Amino acid sequence: MNWTLARTSVLPLIEGALTGTIPLTLISFALGLVVAVVVALAKLSGRRAVRTVGALYVSLIRGTPLLVQLFVIFYGLPSLGLTLKPYPSAVIAFALNVGGYAAEAIRGAIVAVPRGQWEAAAMIGLGRWATLRRVIGPAAARLAVAPLSNTFIGLVKDTSLASTVMVTELLRRAQVIATPTYDYFTLYVVAALVYWPICSALSLAQTRLERRLNRHVPAAALVGGAR
Repeated sequence: MNWTLARTSVLPLIEGALTGTIPLTLISFALGLVVAVVVALAKLSGRRAVRTVGALYVSLIRGTPLLVQLFVIFYGLPSLGLTLKPYPSAVIAFALNVGGYAAEAIRGAIVAVPRGQWEAAAMIGLGRWATLRRVIGPAAARLAVAPLSNTFIGLVKDTSLASTVMVTELLRRAQVIATPTYDYFTLYVVAALVYWPICSALSLAQTRLERRLNRHVPAAALVGGAR
């Protein structure tokens, strides 16, 4: 272990996380959530064909490795005449992957909302989409916080795969710094130590957010029961 190299590489790797890993994660996750909502609603659709398309998408994403999905987009699409730069390729691959996993979390959260809320919304004249937007959506969002947070934290680590398509993020920065000395062990250990506090901080934030959102659940349940 080269301690001098380790000390001098910490700041460049932190910079790689702040300018590469975190932005890539945020952009991909935001786009992935849009995909997830569409797919979740498709799987809950009253039309069988739409449900089938949604189910096939989730099955394809969850049934294939993320690295393969990334390679198909970056290395495979050029053979079809569509060439994308490394960063957009990574964003698309990660967003589609998040969409497949987060869709199940969102669908499960919607299904978990008590049926009585649908019935109460119908009694006051709300249609299906208005009920989803104004009643079911907010309730499902609270239920989906935990699985979506796990997906987000997992994505932070998964972005390391972007280094395979030459996207400059934390791991890629470590590889570049290690190249002159071939001391990859030192740089990979330092990279791991940079990932660790980032993911630990996100896990702590997730726990606190869940506690805050669930703080009034017992009271709400009592009120609902009284009605």
